[in-house]
Amino acid sequence: MDIILGLLAILAVIGLAMLMSNNRGKIPFKGIIIMILLQGLVTWFMFSTELGRIIIEGIAAVFNKLIEFGSGGVDFVLGGLAIEEGASVFFFDVLLIIVFFATILSVLTYLKVLPLLIKYIGGALSFITGLPKIESFTAVNSMFFGQSEALIAIQSQFHRITENRLYIVSASAMGSVSASIIGAYMQMLPPEYVLVAIPLNMFSALIVGSIIAPPVVEDEDDDVDIDDVSGAKSVFEAMANGALDGGKIALIVATMLIAFLASLELVNYIVGVVIPVEGASLEAGLGYLLLPLTFLMGINPGELVDAGSIMGLKIVTNEFVAMGELTGMQDQFSDKTMGIVSVFLTSFANFGSIGIIAGTVAGIDSEKGKTVSRFGMKLLTGATLASILSATIAGLFL
Repeated sequence: MDIILGLLAILAVIGLAMLMSNNRGKIPFKGIIIMILLQGLVTWFMFSTELGRIIIEGIAAVFNKLIEFGSGGVDFVLGGLAIEEGASVFFFDVLLIIVFFATILSVLTYLKVLPLLIKYIGGALSFITGLPKIESFTAVNSMFFGQSEALIAIQSQFHRITENRLYIVSASAMGSVSASIIGAYMQMLPPEYVLVAIPLNMFSALIVGSIIAPPVVEDEDDDVDIDDVSGAKSVFEAMANGALDGGKIALIVATMLIAFLASLELVNYIVGVVIPVEGASLEAGLGYLLLPLTFLMGINPGELVDAGSIMGLKIVTNEFVAMGELTGMQDQFSDKTMGIVSVFLTSFANFGSIGIIAGTVAGIDSEKGKTVSRFGMKLLTGATLASILSATIAGLFL
């Protein structure tokens, strides 16, 4: 029954994306089928094989060691602050680790390690699926860099990007997560779910984006240039740039969390006054609204509303707010529900990301920035469908 429901959820995502498509006759179904099969293969390998388990544990161990190194820097700067024993300060213990991860990414980018890796993986993906190189490159790039960085990396190719192609690369950016933030995610969610969500989201964003806005590309308009992706003149400048970028990200996330959590408290207070029923809240309403989809995704019947409320909370606020809520409720969920919701949360698909992506694109090309603003809600809907697709496929193997 779980498999049947999961397949129905996949068909529902594809069907909803087709309803939104602006050119159904050009949908690349061959590439879409190949990517869905690759998603199944990757998830099966990571969740159901001994080698996959060893690889996940190895990657998690590397991230944990890096988090340990990052914590050493945080402790040196903030170690004198008196914190109650056993207590945890989110900004110190989670967000400031982003600074170290951003530094590592910046150095690897300057050394051309990541750009070359991304270019050739993207080229292989393009060859296998038949999708354009720029879209494939952006999708792979989005596994490592945040939404702004993923778009900036292809700014030299923006003159080749049509409106449909702009939608796909924007969807990949919104459906992504930044490697600089993965360490923070892994301190809040089980590492195996965060790690499997990364490749699943890459495929899902391409699948949904290619259905909604099918690309039609000539060969001469499909080249990827990685000659100047860093901008740093030395490894030390790259370290400094990465550290500053990481600090900005940490402060932005902290600021957004303060605003969103305070706003959520205000909204829930108003809901409680208008609807004087115990348990009435924005999250509960979202949980009931998403009930049909959470059922098809394979979440246990008794957990549908609570799981849907966390998923809806992520869409209207951000993933950190929702992850905090999930962390506080994880003892109430089965392992399968925990896995499905965790994979769903591991992306940037939320209302705030519309402004971030539109602003980034506008900084590269003002006219294309206006285009992104125009299809902003369509972009969020597509990225949310991509998150549902990733979470559903993960659930089939849990």
